[in-house]
Amino acid sequence: MLFAVIVACEAGFWLVLLAGLGARYLLRWRRAGAALLLCVPLLDVVLLTATVVDLRGGATAGFGHGLAAAYLGYSVAFGHGWVRWADERFAHRFADGPPPRAKPRHGRARARYERSEFGKAALASAIGCGALLLMIALVGDPDRTEALLGWTLRLGTVLAIWSLWPITYTLWPARPEPAAAAEYGAEPAPGLVRPGEPGEGPAAKPGGPGPRG
Repeated sequence: MLFAVIVACEAGFWLVLLAGLGARYLLRWRRAGAALLLCVPLLDVVLLTATVVDLRGGATAGFGHGLAAAYLGYSVAFGHGWVRWADERFAHRFADGPPPRAKPRHGRARARYERSEFGKAALASAIGCGALLLMIALVGDPDRTEALLGWTLRLGTVLAIWSLWPITYTLWPARPEPAAAAEYGAEPAPGLVRPGEPGEGPAAKPGGPGPRG
């Protein structure tokens, strides 16, 4: 049953989101669109309630209960970003809004972005683990909630792997390709010359052949 609830909540998230954005930008119903978007977090409440009711009804915790807690955590932590992502694209497509912001690709901006995403993942893991511990406390039967403890380890493992991205991008920032650096006015790497500028080519070397003609 919980798998069906999770699928329904995921589908409901996007349906309510699209309905809210459609009302805001297609029908110009600002208040109705805002009200629909405010209903998006209610789906997380529905999922948590269904999970707790199932366990309190005597069910033994299984994979679905742990998955529900993990989904709840990531939905809460990343849901606002998903809404903003969709809102920017709707506004650009239907309301002459600015182009959607692209994910930074290089340098300190990319490192900050990866640290921000990791912070959201840490929040998601904290919420998920909190939901798992809440379910364990409400059931009060270690034999029926043993599987939930394993999900805390899964969430911790995912977070540990995720940490590799902010660490590597902070210690070894990504650098743009030479062509991209020239396009954005950055200084080229040593030994590289922008087109049309004097440099260390053969014609510039002392004693080298000069231009023809």
